[in-house]
Amino acid sequence: MPRLRQCNQAAQAGVLPRPCMHGRSANNYDGCFMIDYSWVDVFALGFFVLEWTTYAITLEHTKYGRDSLSARMHAYREVWMRRLLEREARIVDTHIMTSLQNGTAWFASTTLIAIGGSLALLRATNEAMPIMQSLPIGFHTTAGMWEIKCFGLILIFVYAFFKFAWAYRLFNYVAILIGAMPLASKRDTPEAEAHVIRTTRMFGAAARHFNRGQRAFFFALGYLGWFVSPWVFLVSTAAVVVVTWRRQFASNAWKAMAPAPDVRPTPRNPAA
Repeated sequence: MPRLRQCNQAAQAGVLPRPCMHGRSANNYDGCFMIDYSWVDVFALGFFVLEWTTYAITLEHTKYGRDSLSARMHAYREVWMRRLLEREARIVDTHIMTSLQNGTAWFASTTLIAIGGSLALLRATNEAMPIMQSLPIGFHTTAGMWEIKCFGLILIFVYAFFKFAWAYRLFNYVAILIGAMPLASKRDTPEAEAHVIRTTRMFGAAARHFNRGQRAFFFALGYLGWFVSPWVFLVSTAAVVVVTWRRQFASNAWKAMAPAPDVRPTPRNPAA
């Protein structure tokens, strides 16, 4: 409390240019941890959280989301399991599962690197801020606000790591269920039908957590705009939402997975 009182008195006297809170100072203001924010920062952060939450809920829990690219692909997981049940040789299926597991493991490892980079950015506040201020982008913030932004970025990557790690575990479970798939000679039994449904559900859960981790990566790119300014943060968040929405509902991949696709051959570009 004495230190906080000294900081507030210093701010009132004009010694410190901004309001401050007690804590570690990256600007070496004798223990004053400065946080300078505006309503635009609060609005931009709220907009970011709202857009991420709304997009996730729309994609996973609404009728509109059931026509997304991810939803269309999910139907083919059950098709795959039923095709697998009909054949005795399942070497190709195990290779596909291995590729899915390796891709998920790569993302989980990359997330750990991103967490380490974010911690390094937090540690290098004194070095990073002068570099940002030297750029012709109108950069203005305090050390305290910079560190808050770093903590937010770390939280996003931690969330992504947990999603990727759990998705990797679930893909392992799917591999076990594929190994336990009944023989092709028993494909018409109730046990085989129940196993196909069980494996498909586990497969869908693994893909859902993987998609959530990847979505966190996309929104982390939008979050980086906050390090420049809250206005850039608003624009970058909106850009991420538009890009991810288009990939799920208006991309060429989404059109290719339409229930009744156009079977006419696509003209090729000779120069391609």
